[in-house]
Amino acid sequence: MMPTSMPPIGLFRTFAKNLPMTIAMSHWGRYELGRQLSLTLREREIVILRTCARCRCEYEWGVHLMVFADRAGLTRAEIASLTHGMPDDPCWATGREQALIQVADALHGAADIDDEVWRFAHEVLDESQLLDLFLLCGWYHAISFAARAARVELEPGAPRFADVTP
Repeated sequence: MMPTSMPPIGLFRTFAKNLPMTIAMSHWGRYELGRQLSLTLREREIVILRTCARCRCEYEWGVHLMVFADRAGLTRAEIASLTHGMPDDPCWATGREQALIQVADALHGAADIDDEVWRFAHEVLDESQLLDLFLLCGWYHAISFAARAARVELEPGAPRFADVTP
């Protein structure tokens, strides 16, 4: 699950304590982070960062910020909004990105989305993208739960929530 040139991160070392689980998870994880996902890399990272921030999983949030934020083209204002803000913050220029955040927030808060959020999201995302969005949120809830409950230590040099000001 890591490039061979890098040592495994703490989460993967933790998961390796249950190798059958880790092997089973690796296929889904590759899909969620791969090119077959119907969301763009930027959209994927918006959803992951928002979900991890809402779950208060500083570990996974920091790893994704450290590894993917620049590639995803996320600005300081967008990162601050994903961490502490709202979907209607002025940094979100597109309805599509606002919809991603609204869906992530709704799923986090109620394990469902209301009809208004559904209509808005359905206007800017197709069925495949909606399904990927729902499961991406769920996957990173599971990752966040595991990382927090297992007390995975922050990666060296990874950002902290306190590093991002609202």
